[in-house]
Amino acid sequence: MPEAKKFDVAVIGGGIVGCATAMALVQRHALSLVVLEAEPKLAAHQTGNNSGVVHSGLYYKPGSLKATNCVQGREALYAFCAEWGIANDRCGKVVVATSPAEVPRLDELERRGRANGLADIKRLRPEEIREHEPHCAGIDGLWVPYTGIVDFVGVTETYARIVQDNGGEVRTGARVRRFARDGAVFVLETDAGTVRCRALVNCAGLQSDRVARLCGVRPGLQIVPFRGEYYEIVPAKQHLVRNLIYPVPDPEFPFLGVHFTRMVKGGVEAGPNAVLAFKREGYTKTSFSLRDAATFGTYGGFWRMAGKYWRMSLGEFHRSFSKAAFVKALQKLLPELGFDDVHPTGAGVRAQALEPTGKLVDDFRIVEAERMVHVLNAPSPAATASISIGAAIADMARANFGLA
Repeated sequence: MPEAKKFDVAVIGGGIVGCATAMALVQRHALSLVVLEAEPKLAAHQTGNNSGVVHSGLYYKPGSLKATNCVQGREALYAFCAEWGIANDRCGKVVVATSPAEVPRLDELERRGRANGLADIKRLRPEEIREHEPHCAGIDGLWVPYTGIVDFVGVTETYARIVQDNGGEVRTGARVRRFARDGAVFVLETDAGTVRCRALVNCAGLQSDRVARLCGVRPGLQIVPFRGEYYEIVPAKQHLVRNLIYPVPDPEFPFLGVHFTRMVKGGVEAGPNAVLAFKREGYTKTSFSLRDAATFGTYGGFWRMAGKYWRMSLGEFHRSFSKAAFVKALQKLLPELGFDDVHPTGAGVRAQALEPTGKLVDDFRIVEAERMVHVLNAPSPAATASISIGAAIADMARANFGLA
């Protein structure tokens, strides 16, 4: 067999964060680099199965990594799309309170948004909500002009093309199976052959904790998969949604709730819910992996989390198996929507990091080891903020790896 090729850096994971990190590294440093993606194509999981929303930075705690990177990364992403001709639309969204109990939470969202630099958000009275979304019901609202929609797969593929144009390699079908050390060199056995590298960055998403352990690093958390299922509005009723309509999220639950999103390639999606998945890459209700289920089923942190959120979880499972319940949740925002006006479409799986205490990790979580950077939690708005996050990870790698 030919000798394994040696690189300065290997980036494990060909989603949007991995490709953005690789792009930042090859643009800033003269080095040899390879991106190793397990699947036959890039952006196969979280990147390619989300709602395609460019987030504004409204939801995040001021000063958090999520808030800082979202605001910076959002504008960088819009500029990148304009430069490279990638489909996007800064269309704005409305966030709608449908009951008096939600109004104080909407107040907090407005406060956070302004603290995060969203000076142009605007409070909406009921009649003003209908100026933006004529068919939407609500007693109070918030107009967020920074939000948009984009083709995240196209963004990721463009990042990868820039990596290649700068001398890097991108290998698909290259799942990392084994890790070893050979002196000062890491040896990665992949489905596409052996790779030798001086340093590595783990951006493996749903498999990030396993990759860390494979490399001899204790992640201090575990990935628990949550599936988000979507419905699509039939063409005859797509006029009911102009752009994006969001509910006021429950601060006790780390998901935004079912919402409406006009898609950049056409059509309108409704969803997602957030239901526990029994397979890390499980996109259907019947998807099951004994290994994945046993991994979280034997993890104390999972049961501590389940004890706190079991009522919410039952509701999510009910909506997963009951179209009527799903539509009822949608009708809070869009009363005219009928049972036959939506049909099931795709799903995505979120890699939710969970601490042993049962705490859901809400912010980015990055762990360093000798000549390694492990991105263990990169939740939304990771796609929106990918250019900013990729640059930040590249900076960490530069210091860790001793790059010039």
